[in-house]
Amino acid sequence: MTDSVGETALWTLYHRSLAARDPECGLADPKAIELVEALDYPFAQRFGTDNRGWARGMAVRARCYDREVRAFLARHPRGTVVCLGEGLETQFWRVDNGLVRWLGVELAESATLRRRLLPDTDRCRTLTGCLLDERWTGEVDASEGVLVLAQGVLMYMAWDRVRALVEACAVRLPRARLVFDTPPAWFAAGTVHGWFRYPAGYRPPPMSWGMTPARLRELRACPGVAAALPVRVPRGAGLWWGVVAPVIDRVPGLRSYGPLSVTRLLFAPVPHPGRPAAAQPSHTREEP
Repeated sequence: MTDSVGETALWTLYHRSLAARDPECGLADPKAIELVEALDYPFAQRFGTDNRGWARGMAVRARCYDREVRAFLARHPRGTVVCLGEGLETQFWRVDNGLVRWLGVELAESATLRRRLLPDTDRCRTLTGCLLDERWTGEVDASEGVLVLAQGVLMYMAWDRVRALVEACAVRLPRARLVFDTPPAWFAAGTVHGWFRYPAGYRPPPMSWGMTPARLRELRACPGVAAALPVRVPRGAGLWWGVVAPVIDRVPGLRSYGPLSVTRLLFAPVPHPGRPAAAQPSHTREEP
């Protein structure tokens, strides 16, 4: 995991472990702490030590995705959660209800590292494959419900390929949900221009796109997409993540400028040509 995008998995793992050590963050993630202690990697030297703000942000993001999974499992306790580009995420151990089936899809190098550190079990396994190659959908048992997560990965891929992935998921996994990061355009531009360079030397890789109203309309127009909803982020610790960010997130005109943006797509079966579409539930408002 030596490429710049792969290194983001170590960055998020490190900051999640820092958040797990801080009671104010409200994130119980002992597995992240365990991995950081087990890995022979100069985390502090590479990413720095004055990282409290980033750690609090990672805690909010992790809790946001955990809430999505728990809400899904409340409706589908035996459902399948698919994590695209899971890296060294330890979410399974935070949300496991004893019944969920968990499938991670990783490129070969990342998959090998993950299996070494987090070996496959009967309910949690890693599949080697390309995220954008829809063949992984053939490994998914959709009989009990499917939730697809893409944390910190799709923004590094070309927008047309992301849209193609959405369309493939909608067709192959009808009635599933896809939850993924949709960074605002200004934040994506900042990664391109090097605004977030660390004094210790680390520089986040440039993002290929940022979310705009036009791109959101594209997603809503994809065949099989019933709704595209913003996911409300939980309140975090400190002035920024506990006060400012929640206010930005709750004001529609400001939400697109917030540093953390997550979108939930709801899929519905695509009607057969000439056959009237079955009535679908309305998804006009944001769910909790």
